[in-house]
Amino acid sequence: MQRIAASDCAPTGRFRNTPYMINESRPHFDAAHAAGVMCVPARSTIGRSFMLGAGPLDSRPEIVDFVRCSYLGLDNHPVIVAGAIEAIEAHRSVHWSCARTRLNFDLLVELETSLSEMFGARVLAFSTVMLANLGAMPILASGQLTGGRKPVVVFDRSAHISLAYHKPIVADETRVETIAHNDIESLDRLCREHPVVAYVCDGVYSMGGNAPIHELLQLQERYGLFLYIDDAHGISLFGRQGEGFARSQFPQALGDRTIIAASLAKGFGASGGMLMLGTPEQEALFRRYSIPYAFSVAPNLAAVGAALGSCKIHRSPELGERQRRLAQRIEVFDRRVATVEQGSSLPIRMIAIGQETTAVAAARELLDAGFYTSVTFFPTVAQGSAGIRICVTADHEVPDIERLCDCILEKRPNTMATPPPAPALA
Repeated sequence: MQRIAASDCAPTGRFRNTPYMINESRPHFDAAHAAGVMCVPARSTIGRSFMLGAGPLDSRPEIVDFVRCSYLGLDNHPVIVAGAIEAIEAHRSVHWSCARTRLNFDLLVELETSLSEMFGARVLAFSTVMLANLGAMPILASGQLTGGRKPVVVFDRSAHISLAYHKPIVADETRVETIAHNDIESLDRLCREHPVVAYVCDGVYSMGGNAPIHELLQLQERYGLFLYIDDAHGISLFGRQGEGFARSQFPQALGDRTIIAASLAKGFGASGGMLMLGTPEQEALFRRYSIPYAFSVAPNLAAVGAALGSCKIHRSPELGERQRRLAQRIEVFDRRVATVEQGSSLPIRMIAIGQETTAVAAARELLDAGFYTSVTFFPTVAQGSAGIRICVTADHEVPDIERLCDCILEKRPNTMATPPPAPALA
């Protein structure tokens, strides 16, 4: 979900207007549920396919999934599944009901150590990215990361809801500003006007596009800008060991003015979230005062074991092979269908439609043709800007991508791309 644009809601709250959001979006959610394109029960099989429905398996149709964000196709990798099973068997437990300030799984310590070595940072693991962000936002707003001086915290207007949702918490500590998407000029102005500024954004945005990391690093060098980047959709896709879209663009250690949040459940293929911190002081602070880290539920053993399995893949040549396969599959889609994201190395593609009812109907037509895609509408995107989100992965078969493109072009021929020479396929 994206943040609700200010123009989309009546001014009843400074940062959230839940009644308006629910009232305006309910008809579209109702229509999507009625059409059977939301909250779909399924059983995974192999690759990117699943059996649709909840009845006997032999009576269910097989659907090709373009919804899951397992961009490298790791979420059902045998090494990751085996890691989850082995971790549970080793401890004969799934979860310890205990604060992490008291007792930790030894395998969780091993996971954080491995991730820290792979990504060149001090990594803390969380049950979800949402909890990672929740634990970080109050500490950032308090000034504990900026020399005791509370920063003006600036959110990108398109920051994911797992970031934007915490604005009221941040505002309880310090001033909050929201600027237009990737508005470097406004961010530069705020840096000139205030002695300490922190910028909160995504690395790769869930509805397509990315943060201008190079320009942000320039502002950091010029003004000491603190960067908080949620790279949930960029992790594993870039870097020799899958450091991610954001981390792979930092020329050296993160230092004391950058935190990168990321998912262990998307490109990484396991479950949970993490924070990449730059200094020992930050690590000690978070281990003691990040509330979800210290007192909430730690990642369960299946998640920890799965992530350790993924670490093995990330340290092997297979990671690079899957990154290249993903790039090739994206090229296949882009040769056929024109989108705003065409030509980007990122795996998210948006088919713009406009009206919410039309988008729901389009998603249903694609499902009837054997493809499950994400229908997106307010509050995920602005009102009247509904569309279909497609997640291309390394595990998609080329003929399946081609058939999906055929279906899209049959219904929306104006999205046809000018085909370049065909790339070599792995």
